[in-house]
Parts: sequence; structure tokens; C-alpha cells
Amino acid sequence: MPDTDARDSSSWPHRFALVTAASTLVLIFVGGLVTNTGAGLAVPDWPTTFGYNMFLYPWSHMVGGVFYEHSHRLIGSIVGLLTLALAIVLWVKESGRSARSLGVAAVGAVIVQGVLGGLRVILISAGSELALIHSLLAQAFFALITSVVVVTSYEWEHRPGRVVMADVGAVKRLCLLTTGAVYLQIFFGGMLTHIGDWFQAHLFCAALVSIHVWCLARRILGHYSDQVKFVRPVTLLVGLLVLQLLLGLGSYVNRFTSIEIPYAAFIRLALPTTHRITGALMLAVCIVLTLRVYRLLTSSEAVTGQGLLDERVRA
Repeated sequence: MPDTDARDSSSWPHRFALVTAASTLVLIFVGGLVTNTGAGLAVPDWPTTFGYNMFLYPWSHMVGGVFYEHSHRLIGSIVGLLTLALAIVLWVKESGRSARSLGVAAVGAVIVQGVLGGLRVILISAGSELALIHSLLAQAFFALITSVVVVTSYEWEHRPGRVVMADVGAVKRLCLLTTGAVYLQIFFGGMLTHIGDWFQAHLFCAALVSIHVWCLARRILGHYSDQVKFVRPVTLLVGLLVLQLLLGLGSYVNRFTSIEIPYAAFIRLALPTTHRITGALMLAVCIVLTLRVYRLLTSSEAVTGQGLLDERVRA
């Protein structure tokens, strides 16, 4: 039986990471609202808000686009503070170098992200390019925090039994390729949103992601159907892919056709924002699955080699 006190103590970094990840997802959602309502420049100054200290700006003045933009700034500040707290907790509670390094990287990333958000306001001439970089870094930061959630989990720290299979290398490569394809799709989605005229690339990459997710699900469900830690994330990934394709179709109809849609004002805002969030969740699930595969899967050759090494040590 594991020591309960030790387990409770080690769970604090994991809890902090979960809260930070959830807050980051909310921030991405509100960022989507800012983009899709055109509120990115509703507040013309930074780091102040209409001359006020950002945290002292009157709530009664938060109307229209200012509500979205200023809320985005406030939530971003909360995420920054949570990230700093997470890094401190990791440094105090975690002995592993990987968790500590991820915490330090997260602090650096959230600082850069905050500065990019400010420059987006100040450097109006480069606004579209900075907005694109800002959105891409937000997704990468969410993936980074998701990695912290995984490496601080109880199961990760206590080294569960490995799964021996012959096609380990192929599964690992497929996980990496799928994760890369999802992020590339996010990139082209950002180009379409902030730069425009990248629809064909976005559509091609959607097909690429679909093929990779299908191949990954087919291999895992076919060879590792008894491994819940692989089956659950890949099943979730397939469900998110179906939802994402439907949202993409709806966004296309809404943006590029003249078809009448009920509740048009609400749908026009909800579809692209939910599309962005679903993409972030797909990336996070890919990160979880990839880390688990690299942690738990091993080849029969590696096991045989380790067994021979152990025999030599005992001899």
C-alpha cells in the first residue's frame, strides 16, 4: 500500500497543473471571443486600460468590445499568476528534473505570451501577424501545461508496468505525426482567421489529421484494446475529430456561403470559438496519448536485452 500522506503531498503539483490547464482553456475560449467579435483593439492602450491600472478598471465601463478584451487581459493575468505558482510548487514538491524544467518553460512562455498580447495593441501595423503568433503560442502553452498534468500524475510518478509489443516504434511515430498534424492544422486555422486566403491549406490539413487519427485509432483499438490508458484518449480523440469536422463545416457555411442559419448572430460567434477550443482539446489529448505511449510501451527486444543485463549483474 502506498503511503497516503506521501500520495496526498505529491498530488498538489498535479492539482495545480489541472487548475492552470483549465484556466488556460478558458483563456483560449475568451481569446476566441475577442477575435470573432473584432474586439482585439477595443482597448487602445497597454499595459493600462484607458489610463487605469488594469486591475482597477471600473466594471461598469466594461461594455461591448471592451468587456471581451479587458476580460481577456484579466484572465490572462490569472493564468500568469497560476503558472508562476505552479512552477514554485513543482520546484518545492517535485524531485524530477522534467517536471521542474516544464514549470520553468511555462513561466517563460506565459511571459512571452503576455508581451505579445501587449505588442498586438501597440504595434497596430503588425497586428495580424502578432495576433497569429499570439494564438499559436496560446495553443502551444496549453499543450505544455497538459504535459505538466501528465508528468505530475500519480501513475506517471510510480512507474506502472510496461506493455510489450512488437510494433512499438510505429505507434510512437504515429503519435508524434498525429500531434504534429493537429498543430499544423491549428496553424493553418490561425492563418485563415488572422491573415485570410489559406482555406485550401486548412482543408488539406484537415484531411491529413483525419487520416492520421484514423490510422492511430485503428492500430491502438486493434492491438491494445485491453489497455484503458491508450483506448480512452484515442476514443476521445476520434470523438473530438468528428465534432471538429462538423464545426468546421458549420463555420464554412456561416462564413463563405449565403445560406440562412437560424440564430445567426449567436451561431456566427459560437461556431468558430468552439472550433478553436475543440482544436486545443485535440492537441491536448494527442499530448496525453503520446506521453503515455512513450512511457508505457516497450519492445520485446528491449525487454530481452534488459533481462540479459539483469542476469549479468546478478552473476
